[in-house]
Parts: sequence; structure tokens; C-alpha cells
Amino acid sequence: MTSTPVQIPGYLAGQWAIDTVHSHVGFTIKHLMVSKVRGRFAVFAGTIVTGEDPLTSSVTVTIDADSIDTANEGRDEHVKSADFFDAGNHSTITFTSTGIRNDSGEFFIDGDLTIRGITKPVVLRAEAPAFGPNPMGGTKAGFTASTEINRTDFDVSYNGPIPGGGVALSEKVTITLDIEADLTPQD
Repeated sequence: MTSTPVQIPGYLAGQWAIDTVHSHVGFTIKHLMVSKVRGRFAVFAGTIVTGEDPLTSSVTVTIDADSIDTANEGRDEHVKSADFFDAGNHSTITFTSTGIRNDSGEFFIDGDLTIRGITKPVVLRAEAPAFGPNPMGGTKAGFTASTEINRTDFDVSYNGPIPGGGVALSEKVTITLDIEADLTPQD
């Protein structure tokens, strides 16, 4: 763990609103033990606060579980059902950071992820953020992070056997976040 101040080129402290038009919240899961299925969430919101010291920054995100899009309407409806997200009873997925670490030049965001009303600690591996002007006015920032979770930790345990052995879905799910955000004016 480093104890020297973190330096990020062009770094700006402030509060940032997620630009959902230019952001992606997605996941990948192994299907039938031979390929991967990808999906995304169309509706999400959040706030990122970059502190004067980058390691004091924070993030909160809320995702509408009903907005899942795997490019297959039937599969989407199944994933919204009680077999998976149970979106009728647990309409949101949330993430709240609890700390940010820099370990040998790599950034990690510790936080609490809640799916189906079950909260578990997770660690996101993050890239150093990027900052720049918005041609329409204001300032933009880019944040990229990913993590791998075990879906059964969140009671997302539906599965089915496949002929010859194996299961329909992996327990491991990779979550990816590519976020563009706008600096919000402070009063």
C-alpha cells in the first residue's frame, strides 16, 4: 500500500453526475459452459465525489433492475423474475463505496453492493479517472471499473443442468462500468 499522495494528471475535485447517455453499466456471464452472454442496464443514476485527495473520493449508484437488456426479451423477462433479480420485490440494485485504495499504482474501490435486498462487500478494480472539457460547456470526467461477483451470494441461484454434465449458467458474473460524468456546479 502506498502512503505518498496520489497524483492523477488533470485531476479535479468536485461532485459529478453520471451522464447516462454516454455511460454503460453491464455484465457478462458464462452460458452453457461454452460461451458468454452480455447484458446491460438501461436505467441508472449516481453521484461521484472526487475529493481533494483522490483516495477520499466516493461513489453511489442506483440501478433499475427492471431495465435489464440482454438483447432477448424472453430472457430479460426471466431475469427480472423471482428466479433471478425478483425485480417486482427488489426494484433496485445499489452500490455505495466505503473506501478507495491505491495499491502499487492500481486503484481499488471498496463498497457495498445490494442485489435482491442482500448487501455484500465487493471490490472494484478501477482505472485512474480522466478529465476534460465538454464541447457543449462544462467539464467531463471518465471512470472505468470492473469486478467479479458470485451471484449465489445474492440469492440469484437459479440454474439448470445440461445434458452430459455442467450447468446453464456460471456462478461468476463480471460487472463492468464505463461512466462519463458531468461536473455539477456548486453553490
